[in-house]
Amino acid sequence: MISRDLLDRIDAFKEMDGRQLEAVRTCCSEIDFKRGNQLFAEGDAATHLWFVVSGKIDLRFEMPGRKTSSEHTVSSIEATHHDSSAQAIGWSCFVEPFKMRLSAYCASPECKVIRMKKENLLALFQTDPHMGYLFMSYMVTVVGHRFHSFQDYVAAHLGRDIMSGW
Repeated sequence: MISRDLLDRIDAFKEMDGRQLEAVRTCCSEIDFKRGNQLFAEGDAATHLWFVVSGKIDLRFEMPGRKTSSEHTVSSIEATHHDSSAQAIGWSCFVEPFKMRLSAYCASPECKVIRMKKENLLALFQTDPHMGYLFMSYMVTVVGHRFHSFQDYVAAHLGRDIMSGW
């Protein structure tokens, strides 16, 4: 189980009370990765939500039959020990078809993540719908931010504003 201090760094749980935070702590495991380690692969079953606590994680698309490369990075998620919050990845676990859309790799010398099993979180939200509402409100914000970041990425690679049409 992770420390309360580590859980306090996750914005998704900032609005929760002490009892709710203790319940969430039981769903968490802390994992360390080294540069090049893969957290999950594109196409894997999305069974966990991840929070990057420190280090840099690259989210990449995979090219069939080729070795992974930082050139395939669509987005990077970075957090330091000094950040006030951790960054969420793996939210595909809440969206059908429940498959990872990108692969995640540790892109810094070391990364620390918190991994949370989706089934455990949903069970908590079933017993405390207000906790689920607070959490899912946060996740909508994350998804919206990532969507806008992806629009910027595509626009930069196409050389024009994707919102103005094709």
